[in-house]
Amino acid sequence: MQIEVNGKKQCIACRTAFEARAQLGNDTDIVILNGFQIDSDCPLTEEDTLTIIRKGTMPAQDELESMMMARHTPTVHKKLKQGRVAIAGLGGLGSNIAVMLARIGVGQLLLVDFDIVEPSNLNRQSYYIRHLGMTKTLALQSQLAEINPFIQIETRTVRVEAGNVTELFCGYEILCEAFDKPDAKAMLVNTALEKLPDTKIVAASGMAGFASSNLIKTTRPLKRLYVCGDLENGAGIGSGLMAPRVQICAGHQANMILRLLVGREEI
Repeated sequence: MQIEVNGKKQCIACRTAFEARAQLGNDTDIVILNGFQIDSDCPLTEEDTLTIIRKGTMPAQDELESMMMARHTPTVHKKLKQGRVAIAGLGGLGSNIAVMLARIGVGQLLLVDFDIVEPSNLNRQSYYIRHLGMTKTLALQSQLAEINPFIQIETRTVRVEAGNVTELFCGYEILCEAFDKPDAKAMLVNTALEKLPDTKIVAASGMAGFASSNLIKTTRPLKRLYVCGDLENGAGIGSGLMAPRVQICAGHQANMILRLLVGREEI
């Protein structure tokens, strides 16, 4: 039968996953079948996806990507690899969203931000002490390259304004709004809805403080617009931004982007 083993189509005579492991590896290797790590033997069928990972060793470069994505549902990775997503704002939302999208293997990311990394960013944003003083675009690009070297990352170190939205984001199927300030959020969403008719927008509103996590949700106020957050708790004096709720909201945005890339438009 023909199955995919470590990213390559192969014809094998083995009838079970562990028989394949015995033929291609050894008894201590991790076996992942169709996205699930198995601890007991399972039969193989035509077109299965099998990954065999040897613990403690660096795999060959041509096998590494398939091993990184082995826990995905089969066929998902191919769809994500073709995805093009732009992220506007690389703060608490955008930096964490970018990391999640890199981990799931979105093929092309555009990272846009004008700012540099400074100490107050470190309480919630995906940066480290070594990044202080660097532009957020460069700091995040270097992180993502270490997480997933198989994706394309484009950066633009520029402030997003109504006049450059079309030039920056035209051609990207999904635009992720990840700004801090309400006026910047409104400007980007309204301009994109008007000027980018083929682009879906995933925005955020309301994730400050430490209110209940369960208040954060994903809504769809317009056909091409998705909004994540509690729509209520904004940042202000006495209401700061903290990692847990910011990252929960970022997770909502990243998951909605994932759903859109695999063709699931419902919330």
